Amino acid sequence: QVQLVESGGGLVQAGGSLRLSCAASGRIFSTYYMGWFRQAPGKDREFVAAASWSGGGTEYADSVKGRFTFSRDNAKNTAYLQMNSLKPEDTALYYCVADRYLIRVVTGEYDYWGQGTQVTVSS
Repeated sequence: QVQLVESGGGLVQAGGSLRLSCAASGRIFSTYYMGWFRQAPGKDREFVAAASWSGGGTEYADSVKGRFTFSRDNAKNTAYLQMNSLKPEDTALYYCVADRYLIRVVTGEYDYWGQGTQVTVSS
């Protein structure tokens, strides 16, 4: 069983930055893929980014490329999402996900997910 706990959300003005954290515990293996999804009120869930615990294979949604960066600290079992140049349309509940396969993370078929952290960007 894998547990994921997000933190770091908050209220920020447009153009600002936030860094989200995802602390993983349980049977998380170095071969797992981690990812971030977001969901705004009234909208479908949206893929944001994904990468493997071992490094490499990083994927980003076109809407966040060049602004968001996925990183990880394997020693702390923690993944991060650095979000720069935030826009009001980035406002959403962001949650961390995990699965053994990248394709399952990207397509939303992941096995594990956290409760989410709210990000609100004011204009």
